Amino acid sequence: MNKWGSIELMDSVTPLMEMMIFFHDHVMTILLLILTLVGYVMLSMLFNKNINRFLLEGQYIEIIWTILPSLILIMIALPSLHLLYVSDELFNVKYNIKIMAHQWYWSYTYFNKEIKNCLTFDSYMNSSENSMNIMFRLLDVNSRLIIPYSTYMRVMVSSSDVLHSWTIPALGIKLDATPGRLNQMSFYTTRSSLFFGQCSEICGTQHSFMPIVMESVSPFIFKKFIIHN
Repeated sequence: MNKWGSIELMDSVTPLMEMMIFFHDHVMTILLLILTLVGYVMLSMLFNKNINRFLLEGQYIEIIWTILPSLILIMIALPSLHLLYVSDELFNVKYNIKIMAHQWYWSYTYFNKEIKNCLTFDSYMNSSENSMNIMFRLLDVNSRLIIPYSTYMRVMVSSSDVLHSWTIPALGIKLDATPGRLNQMSFYTTRSSLFFGQCSEICGTQHSFMPIVMESVSPFIFKKFIIHN
Protein backbone atom coordinates (compact mmCIF):
# COMPACT_ATOMS: atom_id res chain seq x y z
CA MET A 1 0.00 0.00 0.00
CA ASN A 2 1.08 3.59 -0.57
CA LYS A 3 2.32 5.73 2.29
CA TRP A 4 2.43 9.46 2.92
CA GLY A 5 4.93 11.15 0.63
CA SER A 6 4.91 8.34 -1.93
CA ILE A 7 4.70 9.71 -5.48
CA GLU A 8 5.23 6.55 -7.52
CA LEU A 9 2.72 3.85 -8.41
CA MET A 10 2.17 0.90 -6.12
CA ASP A 11 4.15 -2.30 -6.61
CA SER A 12 2.29 -4.55 -9.02
CA VAL A 13 1.16 -8.04 -8.05
CA THR A 14 -0.61 -8.94 -11.31
CA PRO A 15 0.64 -9.09 -14.91
CA LEU A 16 -2.09 -6.60 -15.85
CA MET A 17 -0.82 -4.00 -13.38
CA GLU A 18 2.73 -4.50 -14.66
CA MET A 19 1.51 -3.73 -18.19
CA MET A 20 -0.26 -0.62 -16.90
CA ILE A 21 2.94 0.61 -15.24
CA PHE A 22 4.95 -0.04 -18.42
CA PHE A 23 2.36 1.86 -20.46
CA HIS A 24 2.46 4.74 -17.97
CA ASP A 25 6.26 4.94 -18.27
CA HIS A 26 6.00 4.72 -22.07
CA VAL A 27 3.57 7.66 -22.27
CA MET A 28 5.52 9.74 -19.73
CA THR A 29 8.72 9.27 -21.77
CA ILE A 30 6.99 10.52 -24.92
CA LEU A 31 5.51 13.50 -23.05
CA LEU A 32 8.92 14.38 -21.62
CA LEU A 33 10.47 14.37 -25.10
CA ILE A 34 7.65 16.57 -26.45
CA LEU A 35 7.99 18.99 -23.53
CA THR A 36 11.74 19.24 -24.07
CA LEU A 37 11.37 19.88 -27.81
CA VAL A 38 8.61 22.48 -27.42
CA GLY A 39 10.49 24.22 -24.60
CA TYR A 40 13.65 24.41 -26.71
CA VAL A 41 11.73 25.89 -29.67
CA MET A 42 10.00 28.48 -27.46
CA LEU A 43 13.25 29.58 -25.82
CA SER A 44 15.04 29.79 -29.17
CA MET A 45 12.22 31.99 -30.53
CA LEU A 46 12.42 34.31 -27.53
CA PHE A 47 16.15 34.93 -27.90
CA ASN A 48 16.33 34.80 -31.71
CA LYS A 49 16.10 38.23 -33.38
CA ASN A 50 16.43 37.02 -36.98
CA ILE A 51 13.43 38.02 -39.10
CA ASN A 52 12.61 36.83 -42.62
CA ARG A 53 10.03 39.09 -44.26
CA PHE A 54 9.77 36.90 -47.35
CA LEU A 55 8.94 33.64 -45.53
CA LEU A 56 5.29 33.08 -46.49
CA GLU A 57 5.03 29.29 -46.36
CA GLY A 58 7.03 26.19 -45.56
CA GLN A 59 5.72 23.02 -47.16
CA TYR A 60 8.32 20.74 -45.64
CA ILE A 61 7.92 21.95 -42.07
CA GLU A 62 4.12 21.74 -42.38
CA ILE A 63 4.39 18.15 -43.59
CA ILE A 64 6.72 17.31 -40.70
CA TRP A 65 4.53 18.81 -37.96
CA THR A 66 1.49 17.02 -39.41
CA ILE A 67 3.03 13.55 -39.81
CA LEU A 68 5.13 13.54 -36.63
CA PRO A 69 2.20 14.06 -34.18
CA SER A 70 0.24 11.38 -36.05
CA LEU A 71 3.08 8.89 -35.55
CA ILE A 72 3.32 9.81 -31.87
CA LEU A 73 -0.43 9.25 -31.40
CA ILE A 74 -0.14 5.84 -33.09
CA MET A 75 2.74 4.93 -30.74
CA ILE A 76 0.44 5.72 -27.81
CA ALA A 77 -2.76 4.23 -29.22
CA LEU A 78 -1.45 0.76 -30.15
CA PRO A 79 -0.24 -0.30 -26.66
CA SER A 80 -3.30 1.40 -25.14
CA LEU A 81 -5.70 -0.69 -27.25
CA HIS A 82 -3.70 -3.84 -26.51
CA LEU A 83 -3.93 -3.14 -22.78
CA LEU A 84 -7.66 -2.44 -23.07
CA TYR A 85 -8.39 -5.79 -24.74
CA VAL A 86 -6.13 -7.73 -22.36
CA SER A 87 -7.97 -6.27 -19.36
CA ASP A 88 -11.30 -7.55 -20.76
CA GLU A 89 -9.97 -11.02 -21.61
CA LEU A 90 -11.22 -13.96 -19.53
CA PHE A 91 -8.62 -16.68 -19.14
CA ASN A 92 -8.93 -20.21 -17.76
CA VAL A 93 -10.74 -19.19 -14.58
CA LYS A 94 -10.69 -21.66 -11.69
CA TYR A 95 -12.72 -19.80 -9.04
CA ASN A 96 -15.51 -17.25 -9.27
CA ILE A 97 -16.37 -14.58 -6.73
CA LYS A 98 -19.55 -12.53 -6.83
CA ILE A 99 -19.25 -9.16 -5.11
CA MET A 100 -22.37 -7.24 -4.12
CA ALA A 101 -22.06 -3.64 -2.96
CA HIS A 102 -24.35 -2.19 -0.31
CA GLN A 103 -24.54 1.05 1.62
CA TRP A 104 -21.95 0.72 3.14
CA TYR A 105 -20.36 -2.72 3.09
CA TRP A 106 -19.43 -5.51 0.68
CA SER A 107 -20.88 -9.01 0.31
CA TYR A 108 -18.75 -11.81 -1.15
CA THR A 109 -19.89 -15.16 -2.56
CA TYR A 110 -17.54 -17.96 -3.66
CA PHE A 111 -18.90 -20.47 -6.14
CA ASN A 112 -17.37 -23.11 -8.37
CA LYS A 113 -17.63 -26.81 -9.21
CA GLU A 114 -15.31 -27.65 -6.32
CA ILE A 115 -17.44 -25.63 -3.88
CA LYS A 116 -20.62 -27.60 -3.24
CA ASN A 117 -22.31 -24.94 -1.11
CA CYS A 118 -21.77 -21.29 -1.97
CA LEU A 119 -19.74 -19.52 0.70
CA THR A 120 -21.20 -16.08 1.44
CA PHE A 121 -20.16 -13.46 3.99
CA ASP A 122 -20.32 -9.70 4.56
CA SER A 123 -17.30 -7.47 5.02
CA TYR A 124 -17.59 -4.40 7.26
CA MET A 125 -14.97 -1.88 8.26
CA ASN A 126 -13.62 -2.45 11.77
CA SER A 127 -14.82 0.20 14.18
CA SER A 128 -12.34 2.60 15.75
CA GLU A 129 -13.36 1.29 19.18
CA ASN A 130 -11.30 -1.84 18.45
CA SER A 131 -8.30 0.16 17.19
CA MET A 132 -5.91 -1.96 19.26
CA ASN A 133 -6.83 -5.07 17.25
CA ILE A 134 -6.65 -3.64 13.72
CA MET A 135 -3.62 -3.11 11.49
CA PHE A 136 -4.64 0.05 9.64
CA ARG A 137 -7.23 2.54 10.79
CA LEU A 138 -10.19 2.93 8.39
CA LEU A 139 -8.75 0.21 6.12
CA ASP A 140 -9.08 -3.06 8.02
CA VAL A 141 -12.25 -5.17 7.88
CA ASN A 142 -13.82 -7.90 9.98
CA SER A 143 -13.81 -10.47 7.12
CA ARG A 144 -11.12 -10.44 4.45
CA LEU A 145 -11.50 -11.70 0.91
CA ILE A 146 -9.23 -14.77 0.66
CA ILE A 147 -7.85 -15.79 -2.75
CA PRO A 148 -5.13 -18.23 -3.90
CA TYR A 149 -2.10 -16.85 -5.70
CA SER A 150 -0.90 -18.30 -9.03
CA THR A 151 -4.56 -19.02 -9.83
CA TYR A 152 -6.86 -17.25 -12.26
CA MET A 153 -9.84 -15.73 -10.48
CA ARG A 154 -12.94 -14.03 -11.84
CA VAL A 155 -14.82 -11.36 -9.93
CA MET A 156 -18.35 -10.29 -10.84
CA VAL A 157 -19.47 -7.01 -9.31
CA SER A 158 -22.93 -5.52 -8.91
CA SER A 159 -24.81 -3.28 -6.50
CA SER A 160 -28.04 -3.55 -4.55
CA ASP A 161 -28.70 0.18 -4.14
CA VAL A 162 -26.53 2.95 -5.66
CA LEU A 163 -23.36 3.21 -7.72
CA HIS A 164 -20.19 1.89 -6.08
CA SER A 165 -16.75 0.95 -7.39
CA TRP A 166 -14.69 -2.04 -6.23
CA THR A 167 -11.07 -0.91 -6.51
CA ILE A 168 -7.72 -2.45 -5.53
CA PRO A 169 -4.83 -0.38 -6.98
CA ALA A 170 -2.11 -3.01 -6.50
CA LEU A 171 -4.06 -5.40 -8.74
CA GLY A 172 -4.94 -2.78 -11.34
CA ILE A 173 -8.65 -3.44 -10.80
CA LYS A 174 -11.44 -0.87 -10.76
CA LEU A 175 -14.89 -2.31 -11.42
CA ASP A 176 -18.03 -0.20 -11.21
CA ALA A 177 -20.85 -1.73 -9.18
CA THR A 178 -24.03 -0.70 -10.99
CA PRO A 179 -27.54 -1.73 -9.87
CA GLY A 180 -29.03 -4.22 -12.32
CA ARG A 181 -25.74 -4.75 -14.16
CA LEU A 182 -23.00 -7.35 -13.69
CA ASN A 183 -19.42 -6.33 -14.49
CA GLN A 184 -16.70 -8.97 -14.54
CA MET A 185 -12.93 -9.21 -14.73
CA SER A 186 -10.28 -11.89 -14.30
CA PHE A 187 -6.95 -11.47 -12.53
CA TYR A 188 -3.92 -13.46 -11.44
CA THR A 189 -1.77 -12.64 -8.40
CA THR A 190 1.90 -13.61 -8.32
CA ARG A 191 2.63 -13.67 -4.58
CA SER A 192 1.03 -13.84 -1.16
CA SER A 193 0.32 -10.56 0.58
CA LEU A 194 -2.38 -8.20 1.84
CA PHE A 195 -3.95 -5.80 -0.66
CA PHE A 196 -6.03 -2.81 0.36
CA GLY A 197 -8.62 -0.87 -1.58
CA GLN A 198 -11.67 1.32 -1.13
CA CYS A 199 -14.91 2.22 -2.84
CA SER A 200 -13.99 4.70 -5.59
CA GLU A 201 -17.45 6.02 -6.42
CA ILE A 202 -19.21 8.53 -4.18
CA CYS A 203 -22.11 6.52 -2.76
CA GLY A 204 -23.41 8.43 0.23
CA THR A 205 -22.49 9.78 3.62
CA GLN A 206 -20.29 6.80 4.58
CA HIS A 207 -18.57 6.42 1.22
CA SER A 208 -15.16 6.76 2.90
CA PHE A 209 -15.87 3.82 5.20
CA MET A 210 -16.12 0.98 2.64
CA PRO A 211 -12.61 -0.52 2.69
CA ILE A 212 -11.57 -3.65 0.81
CA VAL A 213 -8.98 -6.09 2.13
CA MET A 214 -7.84 -9.00 -0.01
CA GLU A 215 -5.47 -11.64 1.33
CA SER A 216 -3.56 -13.76 -1.17
CA VAL A 217 -2.55 -17.17 0.21
CA SER A 218 -1.24 -20.44 -1.18
CA PRO A 219 -3.74 -22.69 -3.02
CA PHE A 220 -3.41 -25.30 -0.25
CA ILE A 221 -4.39 -22.81 2.47
CA PHE A 222 -7.22 -21.52 0.28
CA LYS A 223 -8.68 -25.01 -0.09
CA LYS A 224 -8.54 -25.47 3.68
CA PHE A 225 -10.32 -22.12 4.07
CA ILE A 226 -13.09 -23.23 1.69
CA ILE A 227 -13.49 -26.63 3.36
CA HIS A 228 -13.68 -25.27 6.91
CA ASN A 229 -16.18 -22.57 6.00
